[in-house]
Amino acid sequence: MKLSVSSSPHLRAPVTTERIMRDVLISLLPCVAAGVWLFGLRTLLVVGISTLLCMFLEFTCRFIMKREQTVGDLSAAVTGVLLGLTLPVSIPIPLIIVGCVTAIVVVKQMFGGLGNNFVNPALAGRIVMLVSFPTQMTGFTTPTWVDAVTTATPLAPNAEAASLLDLFLGRVGGCIGETCKIAILLGLAYLLIRRVISPIIPLCYVGTVALFSLAVGADALFQLLSGGLLFGAVFMATDYVTSPVGKWGKVVYAVGCGLITVLIRLYASLPEGVSYAIVLMNILCPLIERIPFGKTFGKGKSKEGKTV
Repeated sequence: MKLSVSSSPHLRAPVTTERIMRDVLISLLPCVAAGVWLFGLRTLLVVGISTLLCMFLEFTCRFIMKREQTVGDLSAAVTGVLLGLTLPVSIPIPLIIVGCVTAIVVVKQMFGGLGNNFVNPALAGRIVMLVSFPTQMTGFTTPTWVDAVTTATPLAPNAEAASLLDLFLGRVGGCIGETCKIAILLGLAYLLIRRVISPIIPLCYVGTVALFSLAVGADALFQLLSGGLLFGAVFMATDYVTSPVGKWGKVVYAVGCGLITVLIRLYASLPEGVSYAIVLMNILCPLIERIPFGKTFGKGKSKEGKTV
């Protein structure tokens, strides 16, 4: 019998990056379909261009850097779809280039590629677009079968009041993927069934927003159903690379996301705080991982009472 010696991990599962990313893409299909239903066929144009451009940029970067091609692992495609779904359907096509370059070239490839980025690439691209083009990024369109007019997000101070049912069904202005909560919940159910993500981060994130909103006298249901909270909690905050590995680390991370989100929404000059909250907690993730939540594997007390 031939024995081999290798470093950990010694237990391996037949789970590849490509399979995980494929599952994420499948989970995003309801959001894309809801976007087409609510905002029309231009949804496919925005999401399609964002996806293809992200894949092209990843291929080009890897070629120029003379590194192994990683387009086939579908991570760039996931970034492109996520970025496209966090944009308003009316966004001018040339502006999408800025978001894609930021996400793939700056945040992902310049830091070494998949597994080395310090923040979620899609969110970083969206934030740069939001800061650079605030008018175009906040000019939301209401669903085509309601009234095709430019409107503000329900979280904006000047927005018209929307019912909870309208918020749940997506009959309000907003980014392509964040409006229809049914589509987001379908995606969440698929990811949980496939065990791609843990329910800890979404539940703790959403629960923190609800409890903190109640504590400060805000409408908790309105906060939960408005903006990109559910979309961010399900698809953005759960990113493997930029979220903690341990159970209690996930709890601290998600609670932090929830607290920052509510603080920005209610007390800052920005109507929405999900993107900024997740990115800030992404940056703090290495510090969270250093917190000794449990006993280190292999450590304990000997019979003499000494720590070993």
